[in-house]
Amino acid sequence: MKLNDRIRETIRQRNSLLCVGLDVTPERIPPHLMKNDDPIFRFNKQIIDATADLVVAYKPNLAFYEALGSEGWNILKRTLSYIPEGILKIGDGKRGDIGYTTEKYAQGLFALGFDIVTVNPYLGWDSIAPFIQNEEKGVFVLCLTSNPGSQDFQYLLFDGKSLYQRVAEKIVQWNEKGNCGLVVGATHPAELREIRDIAPDLPFLIPGIGAQGGNLEASVLAGTDKEGEMAIINSSRGIIYASGGKDFSNAARKEAVKLRDEINRFREKKEKG
Repeated sequence: MKLNDRIRETIRQRNSLLCVGLDVTPERIPPHLMKNDDPIFRFNKQIIDATADLVVAYKPNLAFYEALGSEGWNILKRTLSYIPEGILKIGDGKRGDIGYTTEKYAQGLFALGFDIVTVNPYLGWDSIAPFIQNEEKGVFVLCLTSNPGSQDFQYLLFDGKSLYQRVAEKIVQWNEKGNCGLVVGATHPAELREIRDIAPDLPFLIPGIGAQGGNLEASVLAGTDKEGEMAIINSSRGIIYASGGKDFSNAARKEAVKLRDEINRFREKKEKG
């Protein structure tokens, strides 16, 4: 099955657009876990146990695991193996290079267990091509990011069109195998609608809800396709750090239920017109 077909099927089967970002740092692990062996994996495991029936995807940010050295990669590999079948695994590494290097990035991250990798389009086609050779695996390409610094380059105009518009148009062209999507931040709701018009069928990964201040309703209404699908809305800190105590997994579940249900209410609102 082509990746984008699988994304749509997963959304329908699970009736959810929610993605939980597993951006785990030792400083925020509940103290009682730090007294035991393997605290970060134990934390991830309990978060997954508490939320697996609510999500379409988990998104580990690679930086949090790379910072831990070789043990971090071991934790990441075990975490990916623990995620149940039927849930998408997104490697948030924002990779971007050329030639043999980018081939090795793609080979390594997909071998680790990821279905999708976030990539940077700045180096062009040859930096993305190795990630989209297998139609069952693919990419979310940075288009318009949620951070304030997105204003520095992504809005620059070229013949009357902004860079982010050009990126969206190009990725639509490169989606021949049905395995390309876009990263569009929730902090840009007007632009999100504009990009959806450019790429009506592509899946979007939408970060920026919660701590970054993105508007959830606007993101759902503008970011989903005409069927209220093909958007994956990520929350990281707002869910996994909902509590710093022994009840952290229960608190994470409550926040995940709340966010999933809010998203679905806005999807219903869009469907009703």
